[in-house]
Amino acid sequence: MIKAKLRKAHKLLRQSLSEAQIEALSLDIANQLLTLPIWSYDFYHLFLSITEHKEVNTDYILNILSGKDKHIVISRSNFDTREMSHVLLTDNTKIKKNEWNIPEPLDGIPISSEQINVVLIPLLAFDKFGNRVGYGKGFYDKFLAKCKPETIKIGLSFFEAVEEISDVFENDIKLDYCVTPKTIYQF
Repeated sequence: MIKAKLRKAHKLLRQSLSEAQIEALSLDIANQLLTLPIWSYDFYHLFLSITEHKEVNTDYILNILSGKDKHIVISRSNFDTREMSHVLLTDNTKIKKNEWNIPEPLDGIPISSEQINVVLIPLLAFDKFGNRVGYGKGFYDKFLAKCKPETIKIGLSFFEAVEEISDVFENDIKLDYCVTPKTIYQF
């Protein structure tokens, strides 16, 4: 299936989820994540959920990372350049929603993409080969291209893999894992 159709279908699937379902499924995803062999690293990039888009609630993962004393990295998006800048999340980091309802840090200690060991990635759909469909702006592809080759890329999805995304581009960066409430896919 092509990305545009998957994007549309999975947005509708997400919209059909209740708040209680989102919380339960998000907790299941966080618990699944605990079983991955990724906890020996230092810097973890985490997206802050856009509740209006019914994204996976990453508060549970944030609590896990904090409890394990990991360095948590969050981002600001520049819609002119379609690039993200990253900062270390601390107790003093002020977060505010931007005009697209993305929670973003207002300030913070800058972190380069090369410092990040693990990236947790929002997505709408993914296939059995590790290809992913996001919102279509390319922010994560640009970001992931700047990370070290060994950076672990983990998608988080409420839904299971589709068979195949047919219109994958050359610079689309594949996932290493995708975690759903029921399954961990390794690519």
